[in-house]
Amino acid sequence: MSSKAKGAKKKKSDDPRQVVANNKKARHDYVIEDVFEAGIVLSGTEVKALRMGRASLLDGYVAIDHDEAWLENVHIPEYFQGTWNNHTPRRKRKLLLHRDEIDRLGVKSREKGHTIVPLRLYFLDGRAKVEIALARGKKEYDKRQTLREKQDMREAQRAIRQKELLS
Repeated sequence: MSSKAKGAKKKKSDDPRQVVANNKKARHDYVIEDVFEAGIVLSGTEVKALRMGRASLLDGYVAIDHDEAWLENVHIPEYFQGTWNNHTPRRKRKLLLHRDEIDRLGVKSREKGHTIVPLRLYFLDGRAKVEIALARGKKEYDKRQTLREKQDMREAQRAIRQKELLS
């Protein structure tokens, strides 16, 4: 079987990030305007649960409170081998950002229609990081338009492949 055969595994990319969770819904529901990488303050059992690849960013958002950024409503399930000092799954977690980034995010997030959403949760050089984005909500017709464009692009690629196979 050749390396290009259908079903063959892809080579591991050169990206050193070990992605734990993605928020695909955020790219569908929002227009991403600016992306930031932030460290995240976690307890020991949270890190162990993340290393097992368990987390959900679906309902998560970032709030700026007293000049600090907080990741809220992100679900990191309890570590099943933890003891009585296990963490609560949906607690507020502090984000580590530079002061100017927090100020910029705070000003922009107060504008109408803007919010800060988590896009990815990953490990980089052994440290937990979260990729957050300043985003503006899409209207329903914008979401339909995006889906239509994706579908048109897929059909065009399919037609090109068919033409290449026939010639």
